Amino acid sequence: MKDSANTYTILFVEDEIEIRKNYVTYLTMFFKEVYEASDGEEAYKIYEEKKPDILVLDINIPKLSGLELLKKIRQDDTRTKAIMLTAHSDTKLLLEAVELKLTKYLIKPISRKELKDSLTLVILELDEYLDKPNEVLELKDEYFWDYDLKELSTKYEVISLTKKEKKVLSIFAINLHKTLSSDEIIYEVWSEYNEGNLNTLKTLIKNLRRKLPKNSIKNIFGVGYKLDI
Repeated sequence: MKDSANTYTILFVEDEIEIRKNYVTYLTMFFKEVYEASDGEEAYKIYEEKKPDILVLDINIPKLSGLELLKKIRQDDTRTKAIMLTAHSDTKLLLEAVELKLTKYLIKPISRKELKDSLTLVILELDEYLDKPNEVLELKDEYFWDYDLKELSTKYEVISLTKKEKKVLSIFAINLHKTLSSDEIIYEVWSEYNEGNLNTLKTLIKNLRRKLPKNSIKNIFGVGYKLDI
């Protein structure tokens, strides 16, 4: 796990005491502070008081389920990272959980390696967020990109983007001043490279160029693409 883990705080919510104590002991090796709770109501109180950076939630906890708890938190907070643990691969629950901005959805029993790998991903996301120069990036011609909301706007309107367009523009905004190859973008968006994804990316770039100020996305010959602000 990255060294920067020790700058973050984490809340682990699990009603089975032996499992909770085992993981809390493990997590104290990496994180600045580790909080624990056995039910959703207790967890929400700790969340309100401590504002942890990361939540690890069992979906099936008393009083407030993991889903209900995260829904409550997401009413005002879309930044805190969340990993959901569940004993069942229920498609309906999975889809509901994904809408709550989860970083990972893990099926129990989980190994320490699985949890560690998921937390490494969370820390990368947190580090990237902190590395951004501002929460809102000013582009050419008074266009703006909101990192948190993943929203492109001018002074007068929000510009409609598809989910994939938002994803691609977000990748450019996080990697300011860097030229990105088609392969890098494709693996970030679709996780695998093939001709179909390459053609789709070219169409996405073409559509994004129409929605952004002129020459905002530059072609770097033989290398890839770059966001020019």
